[in-house]
Amino acid sequence: MKHLFKPEVIKGVWSLLILLLVIKMAWFAVEMLWLPTVGVEHSEERGVKALYYRVKLSPNDAMAPTTKKRPVAGSIKDIKLLAVYNASDVTVVTVQYKRTTKVLAKGEAINGFVLEGAGSNYATFRKNAKTYQINLIVSTKDSGSIKSAQPSATSASSENQVEGEIVDAGDHKIVDRSLLDHYAKNMDDIYKNIGIREIKKGKDLEGFSISFIRKGSPFAKLGIQRGDVIKAINGQKIDSYNAAFEVYKNISNIDNLTLVIQRGKEEMELEYEVN
Repeated sequence: MKHLFKPEVIKGVWSLLILLLVIKMAWFAVEMLWLPTVGVEHSEERGVKALYYRVKLSPNDAMAPTTKKRPVAGSIKDIKLLAVYNASDVTVVTVQYKRTTKVLAKGEAINGFVLEGAGSNYATFRKNAKTYQINLIVSTKDSGSIKSAQPSATSASSENQVEGEIVDAGDHKIVDRSLLDHYAKNMDDIYKNIGIREIKKGKDLEGFSISFIRKGSPFAKLGIQRGDVIKAINGQKIDSYNAAFEVYKNISNIDNLTLVIQRGKEEMELEYEVN
């Protein structure tokens, strides 16, 4: 019987397989003892636990919490009381806040302080359930500013010293400037001769109504009557105390005056010339 392979060939193949097996086993032993598990530069630490640890920082190491600066709330000391008018039905004050002059009626607020009431030389405000009182600033100089509108012997005597006439010129009236100068410096005399009350629609102030006029006073000669509603003065709509105060401040500097009033259902204009 003839063999397919020579015995020498089979013996050589077996020798080669045994040699490869020995080399493989030797390489496995070297890999387990000296070489890294994966790759050339990889090393594995065995028996290592958590990667994250709870660390308690000392007060010096801890970062200080950032605090937001709260805006400083306005102070009642920032508000100055320049004028007071306090009647049985109307309380009005003039205040100055941050170089701005404003007229407030009872219930109105400035810088969060709500006007509650007033006396002869002070006003009371409320904020956050606390009550504050501001005293009237009395200037030593005669600057023509509005002062306390309360009856006094001084104001009564000044009323008797009012000079100047109002002349009817037909389509308009001529007002002596000395009258305007006097009333610009003596607001007390205004409210002794004429009374006003607010006209509101809901909470909105729409104008001022004349509640009385003293007979024989200069105001009675202007042609206005009890019950008239003042709508505008020289084109300035009178729907707030600030608007009325602006007219009052500049009354000494005007040469002509146009008064728009509502009398009953009729709206009319009254013209005045100042000289």
